[in-house]
Amino acid sequence: MFIARQPIFNKSMEVFGYELLFRSGSHSKGFDGVSSSHATASVIGNLFESGIDQIVDDKRAFINFDADFIRSDLPELIESHRLIIEVLEDVEVDESLIERIKHLKHKGYRIALDDFVESYDDYPLVPFADIIKYDLMMTPLETLKGPVANALRHHKILLAEKIEDEATFNLAKEMGFTLFQGYFFSKPSIVGKPNHKASTKTQYARIISELKKEEPSYQVLAEIIEKDVNLAYRLMRVISTRAGDDLVYSIKRALTYMGLKEIERWINILMIQDLGENKPKELMIMSLVRTKFAEAIAIHGGLKKIKHEASMMGLFSTIDAMLDQPMSEALSDISLPNSIKETLIEHEGILMPIFKLINTYERGDWDEAYALAKKMKMDEDSLFDAYMDSVKWARETVAIMGMKG
Repeated sequence: MFIARQPIFNKSMEVFGYELLFRSGSHSKGFDGVSSSHATASVIGNLFESGIDQIVDDKRAFINFDADFIRSDLPELIESHRLIIEVLEDVEVDESLIERIKHLKHKGYRIALDDFVESYDDYPLVPFADIIKYDLMMTPLETLKGPVANALRHHKILLAEKIEDEATFNLAKEMGFTLFQGYFFSKPSIVGKPNHKASTKTQYARIISELKKEEPSYQVLAEIIEKDVNLAYRLMRVISTRAGDDLVYSIKRALTYMGLKEIERWINILMIQDLGENKPKELMIMSLVRTKFAEAIAIHGGLKKIKHEASMMGLFSTIDAMLDQPMSEALSDISLPNSIKETLIEHEGILMPIFKLINTYERGDWDEAYALAKKMKMDEDSLFDAYMDSVKWARETVAIMGMKG
């Protein structure tokens, strides 16, 4: 089974919910009759058994439903305030389906029309829809002025999906869309813009440079960190979750308690948090999911020797968007292994298969993801478990760092 989540933002770039993308297995082609029901049942079952918070935190889950599943009792396993029922664009609408949707709305469930291409005035499910989703690849914004005006008159919530750049996001906002989905948030918005975060990056670069030495000095690391009270405080906060009842009396003692590998991981995470200030929090969460996911893929995919490099590659994979700079410029002055820079800048090298697998998995390109995983001798269950563990770890890490996701 494959499952991934894609964030859905509001106008303030805060996460409103996650669309869950899934497929029951490598032989399923998505929503194709029996296999779509199997896939949806698997996801609903997993959400019910493990708890919806495990994958969507405290946000809403957008899940695609075909006609059979809308008619079944399974949607009601998930609480109505947590689930948005997405009606697939190819469902056959009849009176029984309409009655079932009325019943679900009466119980508090919200209804979304997925990839809407029908006539707004004529489509029979429009009166019952709370959210209408437009795929901007299929229906560009310039073709939607009339339908958007109609929908807004009837107080519908409009969701624009497949947004790939900031200009389209801003235009959709101006037109009246209030929910947004796509990878526009993970790209640099103004390339080459002078960046006030340069001094922050330089400060962290000094720490990373010391960590990369053959014999790093705990004393030197402590002296660098002690000059930044904010960094020292956050590092001690991280340590306190590890030390339990043990008292840690100094920065140097805290560093030796962690060990060099753990220090490196946490310094990198703290840097990403600082550089991601004033950016969507989901960007940092994506980095955290990727760092753990990349490490797990390396371990399960026969590349255990480079698991630390894979982890750092995942973490730094969004730094260009955080700094609004080209990746080559964003990674300058940071002492990273060549294998990481090769992958993130040149899109080649030993880590590239891991990077490509992460990207295809996130986008729900299941055929490509399965083919890449198979080459690495990684089965579907291991990939699914690794992704779920990564989402859980990212959520726990955000909590330790005192950030709300």
